[in-house]
Amino acid sequence: MFYDLNLYIVGKLLLAAVLGGVVGLERELSRKPAGIRTNLLICLGAALFTIISSVTTRAYGVGDPNRIASQIIPGIGFIGAGLVIRERGTIIGITSAATIFMVAAIGMGVGSGLIVTSIFAALLLLGSLVILGNIEQRLGLHARIVNFRIVAAEAANLERRIRQIAGDLAVQPRNWRTDQTERGFLIEFDAEVTLPQEREMIKELQALRVQVEARSIPAVTPI
Repeated sequence: MFYDLNLYIVGKLLLAAVLGGVVGLERELSRKPAGIRTNLLICLGAALFTIISSVTTRAYGVGDPNRIASQIIPGIGFIGAGLVIRERGTIIGITSAATIFMVAAIGMGVGSGLIVTSIFAALLLLGSLVILGNIEQRLGLHARIVNFRIVAAEAANLERRIRQIAGDLAVQPRNWRTDQTERGFLIEFDAEVTLPQEREMIKELQALRVQVEARSIPAVTPI
């Protein structure tokens, strides 16, 4: 016979909701679409599925308690795939997908009764998102899309030299465009670069005695 609701199950479900909600709050404050409700529901659902798997196995005395829980992983992978999109020639959303994967694991841990382990894992996840995120932001290690505009008096070997500079810095130009304007010969392209790469790119381009403009292009869907 099925076990009815008890304080232990209530406590595990509430803890899963709190841990998922806390992680979701960080995502919400970072203006990510997978926010409080998404992470809370994923963590709560994973915990509930794990509880159901364990309780039903004990009630019938047969079966494998891991069968239902093991199906959570591909299900979360399906949700994660929906967060990862390709935009402006670059992949975004990997961190959000990995976050909900971890949130599901935390929910499964709570549902399995690994309370302290789940809390510790949630703290590690929050530390990774907040602390490492701030470090990446301050050091400029997070890649972003930058539009480069180069104007020169003449076009002799300019394209070849710019592509060589980009190659030396491991930068891949996209949406390459050239035009003859009143200001001179124009070369424009987009590239996914970190802040150190952007600074070095501008420095190398200015050494060619050309006018250089660089501006960051925000992603349409910040994930």
